[in-house]
Amino acid sequence: MTQAQDADTMADTHSSVENRSQTQIDRLPGFNVVNVLEKRSLLIAINSLAALSIFFFGYDQGVMGGVNNAKNYIDLMKIGYVDDEGTPIITNSLLQGGIVAVYYLGTLVGCLLGGWFGDRIGRIKSIALGAAWAIFGASLQSAAQNSDWMIGARVVNGIGTGILNAVVPVWATETAEHTSRGQFIAIEFTLNIFGVVVAYWLEYGLSFIDYGNSAFRWRFPLAFQIIPLLFLLATVWFFPESPRYLAKAGRDAEAQYVLRRLRGSTGDDAVRANIELQEIRNVIALEKQESTKTSYYHMLFGIGSGRLHIARRVQLVIWLQILQEWVGIAGVTVYAPTIFRIAGFSSGKSQWISGLNNIFYMFATLICVFTLDRIGRRWTLYWGSVGQGIALGENASRAGDTGKASSYGAAAASFVFIFTSVFGATWLTVPWLYPAEIFPLQMRNHGNAWGVVGWSIGNGWLTLLCPVLFERIGATTLHIFGIVNIITIPIVWALYPETNQRTLEEIDLLFASSSPWVWDAEKTFARLKAEEPALQVSAKDLPVGDAEQGRASG
Repeated sequence: MTQAQDADTMADTHSSVENRSQTQIDRLPGFNVVNVLEKRSLLIAINSLAALSIFFFGYDQGVMGGVNNAKNYIDLMKIGYVDDEGTPIITNSLLQGGIVAVYYLGTLVGCLLGGWFGDRIGRIKSIALGAAWAIFGASLQSAAQNSDWMIGARVVNGIGTGILNAVVPVWATETAEHTSRGQFIAIEFTLNIFGVVVAYWLEYGLSFIDYGNSAFRWRFPLAFQIIPLLFLLATVWFFPESPRYLAKAGRDAEAQYVLRRLRGSTGDDAVRANIELQEIRNVIALEKQESTKTSYYHMLFGIGSGRLHIARRVQLVIWLQILQEWVGIAGVTVYAPTIFRIAGFSSGKSQWISGLNNIFYMFATLICVFTLDRIGRRWTLYWGSVGQGIALGENASRAGDTGKASSYGAAAASFVFIFTSVFGATWLTVPWLYPAEIFPLQMRNHGNAWGVVGWSIGNGWLTLLCPVLFERIGATTLHIFGIVNIITIPIVWALYPETNQRTLEEIDLLFASSSPWVWDAEKTFARLKAEEPALQVSAKDLPVGDAEQGRASG
């Protein structure tokens, strides 16, 4: 039997890692950080680059808040005017909101493109594509001369952001160990809110240049996002491809080498890396048997997914992202300045308080770094919903009556801090981590893209709806968000199974039940896990002897 025939036979029969070790390589060609770094230092390098993309994402979300208050921008886009006291008066709120909201149309298109590219050309090339696309969009935005130009530029920029959001969390998740996936993703989202903080304070400082009347006040912040994107585009080529994508693409020698560098190349670490690779191969074979259709259409309706129940997973990630917006973060962001104003703070002091709130928000995300892999995804969402619901109820009670809000002063405004801090520690991260965890390898980028679809729908919807709600029913809107927080608790409890401390290869067993309820999913998972030991070997802390035995049985 030839080597090529041998390789084909072993792929079809889930053969052992031992028989494939003859093709292992000692390094990747050219310069690559995987040739220099190993284990935790390599993981930190990968997640630092991923965090740079997430930083851009946060910055891009936060930058339009200051842009919308710039006099030159308001005049150029013809959305209103600035009165003698320097207060922006918006006469065309539909156009202003449309310019902001159309960005989410771009992210929706971009995430679908990103999911398609990520599963076909790889994570690294797709990240480079998204960065280049976003650079072009940012350039168009900073050079906009009218509202039509700005709308088109926002769509282009959104497409780039959508590509990155669909691919980067998957890349980071597939390289991390199952015991620390949540921690690394949470760290990245600390950088996400750091991007919001940078955008806010940069625009606050620029508002003092030429009394805030210069075009530089809004053009420079829009152009500033090009800097991290250029760095991302230039450096991503020197980082390793996801070992799971490499295995799916049949590049086993590269996959084995990258996994050994990620997990360790000597002793027990090398054995576990080999076992993990074998598990990946076994799951690839299983997924090919169970699911023959991987297009977005087939995923949405579950056509050809067999026992993998892809349609259920798609619905879970879409609605988790929509719920992330409806728990109130969009509403509090819109209404916070009003709460500060009726609490008795001046316009200038309200700006300082808003900026300080963003800083508290950023540091609160660090709580998730230490808790997400300890208490799990479900309990993180539980305590977040409770804390946010209480904060929103108190906010609405105090902000709903001007006299009451003024008498409470700082106490009324403090609930804004409490809400954003709790959100940063809980609901900010989990809806982005969950989609990157629960989909099969052969369609993981497609699956994560569906999560970004939900985020785009939730954000775009509320960006247009929030101003109308607050205009019509005022602080009662916060009561609605508070009720949504309470509703999310039974939804998460009944429908969203726990992924914490489970390998990506075990997740298919978690969704194998024909029932959507969590308790049935857990029973089925326990039964199938006992029946499929090859899919759970690396989840154990095996000594070398046991690991070798498990490998041989693969």
